Amino acid sequence: MHLSMAANNSSEGASTPARKICGVDEAGKGPVLGPMVVAGVACSDLDELAALGVMDSKVLTAKRREALFEKIKTQFPYAVVIRTAADIDRLREEMTMNVITARAHAEVVATLGCPVAWLDACDVNEERYGRTVAGYIGKPCQVIAKHKADRTCPAVSAASIVAKVIRDGLVRSYEEEYGEIGSGYPADPVTIGFLTRYIRSHGSPPPIARRSWATVKNLMNNAGQKRLF
Repeated sequence: MHLSMAANNSSEGASTPARKICGVDEAGKGPVLGPMVVAGVACSDLDELAALGVMDSKVLTAKRREALFEKIKTQFPYAVVIRTAADIDRLREEMTMNVITARAHAEVVATLGCPVAWLDACDVNEERYGRTVAGYIGKPCQVIAKHKADRTCPAVSAASIVAKVIRDGLVRSYEEEYGEIGSGYPADPVTIGFLTRYIRSHGSPPPIARRSWATVKNLMNNAGQKRLF
């Protein structure tokens, strides 16, 4: 597991506004390849981030996301938690993916230390998810969990941009080692083609694959049956 924290580069002093609110979102909860990246961005007022033009990262071009990320990381405190494929496989032996995500969300909120946290809810029940995250934070915090918060709360939009840019960078680094791997999602034919070829050649999934995913288990079973016949 890996945690990194970057603080605002501006000088700290009496005139520096208190960072009262943070937004948290993740990228890569569902892919079969690569990590899940959870990011949080803190601000003193949501209008500060809205003024940058932040939006849900999924509706932005890669170039626009990267430009906004540069502005966010130089103007606002942010925190990042990364769960690798191996981390996720190990944790899934003990808990659900929603709990893994909730604990990572809580870790980011605790690092930023804001009294109010907005989250993109990863549960069908928003209030339940908020209570779950609040229980893992370890300090008083008003947690507001909403579906589609990455579209409606500027702090969560900013967090979605940070998480997406960092995860995309990691995926590009994997392509330097493995060649084209696609988006990493089970519905992507390029990803499935890469996994199929890798398993056929090596007899096991690559280290960047989530072995606990049904996609990998099915590919391994199919490869075993082909070898049998």
